[in-house]
Amino acid sequence: MNDRTTQGGTGGDGLQDGIRTFPFPADLSLSGVGMQVGAMGTGRTWHSDAPLERVHRIDFHVVMLFHEGPVRHMIDFAEYEARAGDLLWIRPGQVHRFSGAPYRGTVLTMQPGFLPRATVEATGLYRYDLPPLLRPDPDRLAALEHALAQLEREYLDTTTLPLSLHTAVLRHSLTAFLLRLAHLAASSAEAAHEHRDTTFTRFRDAVEKDFAVNHSVSAYADALGYSRRTLVRAVRAATGETPKGFIDKRVVLEAKRLLAHTDMPIGRIGAAVGFPDSANFSKFFHQHTGATPVAFRAELR
Repeated sequence: MNDRTTQGGTGGDGLQDGIRTFPFPADLSLSGVGMQVGAMGTGRTWHSDAPLERVHRIDFHVVMLFHEGPVRHMIDFAEYEARAGDLLWIRPGQVHRFSGAPYRGTVLTMQPGFLPRATVEATGLYRYDLPPLLRPDPDRLAALEHALAQLEREYLDTTTLPLSLHTAVLRHSLTAFLLRLAHLAASSAEAAHEHRDTTFTRFRDAVEKDFAVNHSVSAYADALGYSRRTLVRAVRAATGETPKGFIDKRVVLEAKRLLAHTDMPIGRIGAAVGFPDSANFSKFFHQHTGATPVAFRAELR
């Protein structure tokens, strides 16, 4: 059993819900194997016509290890700032956009299906709940750099082994790197969880469940049994935001996803995130993004 394919379907022209989807560039891979690894640079692209500085979707795995920074990169409408020694892990189906700044480091791309199911599960290749930005400590960074360099050496060595053995060695080397990366991602998520206040965790879970119908801080406080002041203190300590700001941010994210990934009318999208009146939704969205829902959707397509 192999790794699963990309989330959602794409048409023959590579379009999915109005955003261009780019498949793994197998024609650019040495010996046609299901992965690539090499230096990032201004000339690197998925395809000759891939608009890297516009929002697009990929149906393969990408890991970028930065040697210089900072570099800003958008993934699923969240901006991440990567510095030297940081990694970005982008999974199939996620939308993203490159910034205009130069990218320096090493990039690994991998086609779904290249690794067996057991490895996919062990390495958490489809853990969309984990943050894409990873910041290893010096020891972990050194180990990751060593594993990635070894993988690159094996990838470039296309002459000393038959293709079947070459591919098997690549899978083993890739697995070693991904296991280290998965451990870092899980450890980072666990550390973040341990530092979150229980009050905030309950509030966050309640917002995730009810943000489409409840935008009231007082209503959440009452439902959770906290005073408004307690909730404000807990959310600010965990996120630096007010509870209202946290709710609004989640509503905006959902609205962006629906605008990008669906052809739903603006009014229906507003209703889906708690605004029965289309004009009120457009005003809210513009206040938080600087663009109308129509303009935001048009910019993506």
